[in-house]
Amino acid sequence: MDIGKKIRAIRNRKKITIAQMCEGTGLSKGFISNVENNNTSPSINTLSTIADFLGVPLPYLLLDKKQHMRVVRKEERRNSSYNNLNIEHLASKGGLKTMIVEFPPGASIGDPHSHEGEESHLVLEGKVLAEQGEDSFIVEEGDSFSWNASVPHYVKNIGDTKAVVFISIFSDTELKDVL
Repeated sequence: MDIGKKIRAIRNRKKITIAQMCEGTGLSKGFISNVENNNTSPSINTLSTIADFLGVPLPYLLLDKKQHMRVVRKEERRNSSYNNLNIEHLASKGGLKTMIVEFPPGASIGDPHSHEGEESHLVLEGKVLAEQGEDSFIVEEGDSFSWNASVPHYVKNIGDTKAVVFISIFSDTELKDVL
């Protein structure tokens, strides 16, 4: 973890001098320099003081680079197809996977299936049948539904036009392509 480099980058981006940081935090110039050069490991209280002065949440200073926000531009999104469905893969982070799925009229995810995790769906366009176990609902534009994905589930477009569904899947373990 490179906390010092992150602190220096934030300080420089905000055009704060080391002298201003010393005055604002009560820390010495030598100590701040040692922190920024990763020559010392500050306590949580000291990091909290630095974070408050820099105007960033303390947990942000503790994140590894791979844990930072990730942006996927529209033109960079991966597209795939499955069972006659068009799938636009949005951002994925850790155990969270999001996508927009287009269901042509009559198309479905296939046979009822199950996998580890939780799913939430928001119908953006059209009308779909959502089934999980013995539960069955017709959901339309603006409606949402969610379920524990370990119970067999099924989604089918029952309308005359395409249905578009935003799907978010969360699992504690790495998910292979569910769709």
